[in-house]
Amino acid sequence: MLTNLQSLIPHLRPLISNPSSRVVILTGAGVSEESGIPTFRDAQTGLWAKYDPLELATPDAFARNPKLVWEWYEWRRALCRDAKPNPGHDALAAMEKFFARLVIVTQNIDGLHRVAGSRDVIELHGNLQRDKCSRENVMVERANACTTNDGLLVCPQCGAYLRPDVVWFGETLPRDALERAFREAMLCDALFSIGTSGLVEPAASLPRLAKQAGAFIVEINPAPTPISEIADAIVRGKAGQVLSELVRAMERLGS
Repeated sequence: MLTNLQSLIPHLRPLISNPSSRVVILTGAGVSEESGIPTFRDAQTGLWAKYDPLELATPDAFARNPKLVWEWYEWRRALCRDAKPNPGHDALAAMEKFFARLVIVTQNIDGLHRVAGSRDVIELHGNLQRDKCSRENVMVERANACTTNDGLLVCPQCGAYLRPDVVWFGETLPRDALERAFREAMLCDALFSIGTSGLVEPAASLPRLAKQAGAFIVEINPAPTPISEIADAIVRGKAGQVLSELVRAMERLGS
């Protein structure tokens, strides 16, 4: 097993020079945390400290009290609204130029990969900045929505409440996104697992699936995870620093 950045570089050289190389990047909360976005449970502060997120991020909670759930999500949106991509996001966007195909599969819902310039992003858990109809499951622009007397937005087509376009507990992941993520994992030459605990399924299965298909597995994380057991290379550290160094090293390879 490789355990430092310098020993990893020679294994990436063949992929950089390969016109058909395929790379998958799996990212988790650790990447966005460096932009000041708290993790799911760490966000429970202030007025929301008394609430268990499991009691708010569910279809049942929304059915019981949509106003409360929306107030929580608007608060979470405000936390993300002014957040900027960090060096880790920027480095991942820059890595696209080194490989024929690079796909980011993210568990994060803040949209920062796209803001940083990454072009091919699979959002497994949705996007906090989007709204959708709670009945028809179609995206609705806020400018086109109607407002109720209690201040909530409703679908202009069917009148059902709008809800955040995120995956709640008890819901399945978007089928198209999940199927594509599994397909990319089975076809990739290398998979990077970055800033994720490796505990949340089905995303946690992607590195193992890629490994079984013969891919080179790289883990970048400050602490060990279940993915460490199957990784071919492990670099301990925060994503921003490690990925920035990685991009500089790959640029030297190409010069």
